[in-house]
Amino acid sequence: MDLKEFQSILTIGETVAVEFKRCGNGIESDTYETVCSFLNRFGGDIFMGVLDDGTVVGIPEKAAPDMVKNFITVISNPALFSPTIYLAPEVIKDEQGHSIIHVHIPPSAEVHSYKKVVYDRVDDSDVKVTATSQIAAMYIRKQNIFTEKKIYPYATMEDLRLDLFSKIRIRAQNHAGGQHPWTTMDDMALLKSAGLYGRDIATGKEGFNLAAIMLLGKDDVILNAVPSYVTDALVRKVNITRYDDREIVKTNLIESYEQLLEFGRKHLPDKFFLEDTMNKSLRNILVREMVSNTLMHREFTSSYTAKFVIEKDRMYVENANRASKTGSITVDNLEPNSKNPLIAAFFRNIGYADQLGSGVKKLFEYSKYYSGKEPQFLEDDIFRIIVPLDESYSYDYALFNRKNGVSDTEVDTIDTNKDTNDLKMSLLLYIKQNASCTQKEYADKLAVSLPTVKRLFAKLQKDNLLVREGTNRKGCWKIMEK
Repeated sequence: MDLKEFQSILTIGETVAVEFKRCGNGIESDTYETVCSFLNRFGGDIFMGVLDDGTVVGIPEKAAPDMVKNFITVISNPALFSPTIYLAPEVIKDEQGHSIIHVHIPPSAEVHSYKKVVYDRVDDSDVKVTATSQIAAMYIRKQNIFTEKKIYPYATMEDLRLDLFSKIRIRAQNHAGGQHPWTTMDDMALLKSAGLYGRDIATGKEGFNLAAIMLLGKDDVILNAVPSYVTDALVRKVNITRYDDREIVKTNLIESYEQLLEFGRKHLPDKFFLEDTMNKSLRNILVREMVSNTLMHREFTSSYTAKFVIEKDRMYVENANRASKTGSITVDNLEPNSKNPLIAAFFRNIGYADQLGSGVKKLFEYSKYYSGKEPQFLEDDIFRIIVPLDESYSYDYALFNRKNGVSDTEVDTIDTNKDTNDLKMSLLLYIKQNASCTQKEYADKLAVSLPTVKRLFAKLQKDNLLVREGTNRKGCWKIMEK
């Protein structure tokens, strides 16, 4: 490691992958606990002779060789480390001549323990792991295969929902624009084409895999394969300690997707939004991306209950995850990583999801239109998507006011009814684009009744926001500069 890189690390400080140790009296147990936690997480770097705040104090130069030797002896001792690990510490010096021992720890394919205790890395701390579910999650994270590919050799076609195949073919055909290979295949050929039936070349087992059971399995078959599988959908707007409404979804992923989408439509407002001249449902876009993500990318073998929760100021999904890193995901640091590529590909074929990574971008784009705020993506053993909610916010309404210099106080005096405000502002936007339309044409564009549009026109004229110029047959509408 060169001095420039070392100085950069000192400036940043301790992180999930960097740890400073003073080691003034030799290498103590907490250093080996960090080695264990790095092995069990994503790896990292330990610097001995550095204080927690990044101040370099160094270690005695003459003691460095013995400290390195003792370090290697401890990590190679099966009575202390299980399994043992080979590491190669190096002694480096900073610009002031201080000696520092640097150890790089790569991530391990095993789950390690130090003195029979398993440690994990959380932020910049080493945490003891005692719960069996947490240890199981660590093993899942370190598996070299996708658990969706586990073969169930005794599963048969009778264990699948054969009635779903016609729906799948229609959705695939519609999503592909009229032609899709699945429409001409029989059921078994379709399953093999989607990778849902195959052979494990390591064991020789052949049959349907977990992805097939999760996507198309009968409810009792799914329960047999993954007893803990469930998505708990909750609304907590009034009764925040329990719930206002609840739906427990335990069926196949195809129908789970539809049920969770309907749950979101039932409990979230569908704000009016125009993209160019197209009316888009922000609610449906946001719920679709959240639901498809939590169904596609969860770790089904975990006992953690997946959730879809709608609260007054936010909605979120969370599910067990095979994390490849920890921290927040943004559009700038996005590294698409499919946790269940077979299930994700199936969802894309039937139009339940788009290309990998596009969901993150859509949520960042449309969440700002829906609530004026950005979502959060939190990657860890439990993956979370949090989308802010604000029922009083309307993008079209805010856009119109910004363009016309209306202050927040003035906005509040126009109308206290939010739904009416949305329609009024949308109507004004339409009028601005085409001032000569009839009231019936405006009603068709807004997808509301003609009497409603007439009431809106009357209200806008009464508030001196809109006037009619010319005759009823040949005139046009003019928006006032209020």
